[in-house]
Amino acid sequence: MDILLSKSTWFIIKWVCEVLGVLMNGIYIVLDKIGIPNIGLAIIFFTIIINLILTPIQIKQQKFSKMTSVMQPELQKIQKKYQGKKDQNSQMKMQEETMAVYQKYGVSPTGSCLPMLIQMPVMFALYQVIYHIPGYIGTVKNMFTGAVQAIQGVSGSADILSKFVSENAVRLFSTVDYDKLSANNITDILYVLKPSQWSKLSDISAFSGISDVLNQTAKQTERMNMFLGINITEAPMDVIKSAWSSQSWLLLIGALMIPILAWFTQWISYKLMPQAPAANSDNKQGGMEQSMKMMNTVMPIMSAFFCLSFSIGIGIYWIAGAVIRCIQQVIINRQMAKVDMNQLIEKNQEKVNKKRKKAGLPPQKITQQAKMNVRNIEEPKEEKKQEQKEKNVKDSTEYYKNSTNYKSGSLASKANMVRQFEDKKKKK
Repeated sequence: MDILLSKSTWFIIKWVCEVLGVLMNGIYIVLDKIGIPNIGLAIIFFTIIINLILTPIQIKQQKFSKMTSVMQPELQKIQKKYQGKKDQNSQMKMQEETMAVYQKYGVSPTGSCLPMLIQMPVMFALYQVIYHIPGYIGTVKNMFTGAVQAIQGVSGSADILSKFVSENAVRLFSTVDYDKLSANNITDILYVLKPSQWSKLSDISAFSGISDVLNQTAKQTERMNMFLGINITEAPMDVIKSAWSSQSWLLLIGALMIPILAWFTQWISYKLMPQAPAANSDNKQGGMEQSMKMMNTVMPIMSAFFCLSFSIGIGIYWIAGAVIRCIQQVIINRQMAKVDMNQLIEKNQEKVNKKRKKAGLPPQKITQQAKMNVRNIEEPKEEKKQEQKEKNVKDSTEYYKNSTNYKSGSLASKANMVRQFEDKKKKK
């Protein structure tokens, strides 16, 4: 695979991009071998494979989410128990009792963090690979070699390209140093050109001698970037404008479907996700749940809005990813409905016990202590009520017993006890 300098330079992300770049390059080579070298198809297959690879992580997140819904009532009791108590001792006890619940179910409070830490770099890297296709697919880079060499042979080409990029609002995803314009920089500029911009480039008087090379390269890239009759380097808004002016209604509908499908597929994807349990015991949603609900509504709308100005290639990636997640979520939801929570808890506890065994700790200590602590969390109010009831009975008996001089068990004694009881009720 040929290497371009115009790759992602983000810390950590760039290393993930290298791995994903190999995958993207392999997909494109296969498509080229079977006679359909198409970036749009490569993006779709690329998205499918990445989502399949991430499926085990998604399943793990779903299991943690379901376990959280089971633990939620107990966690709410702890929160209610220490509500309004800000002293250090109460906060420590609250933390201990919360950890006891997590230990009981054999999960870690940070159980959902690790999958997120794995997925986030991959998601960012996906965008970077799509933005820098020539940097990761050698075949695509080679397609521009003739045009790049021809441009380099024109005197003052750096200034010409700088002016062209500025006047035509060419969107670049790499930093270009026009004082030291390299072949890699020129490739980056040519790769993001729209069909109309290719025509303008070849019409520049200084490039009249190389117009044939530029036009030939434009045709090659058009074949590579055409997907269902639309050039994926263009933004839907650009296609909509040109289709409206030329009254190409089929093209107009196709361009409009990109942002609409981006919104709809992501909206469906969010709807299929399991809903987080309510944060309060009265089933009213807390601030976090409301924020999540708002985000699940707003994000698909924002995707549609951004799709209008982003390249259609990004829209294809969003739509393909959302469709795959929908299919995955339907399958995962069915599987999660069959999960036996008791068995899942036992498996989690076995994993915890193995870790404790390696650390030289008694395997059963966590589970037994957790059950004891959780029982103490759930039962203190009932125990206190029973203790208070017994104390009231005892105090009442002593009161009536010690406040009379009548012989115990006599008719006068019983009558006096009734009288004292009536007097006590009146005082209340």
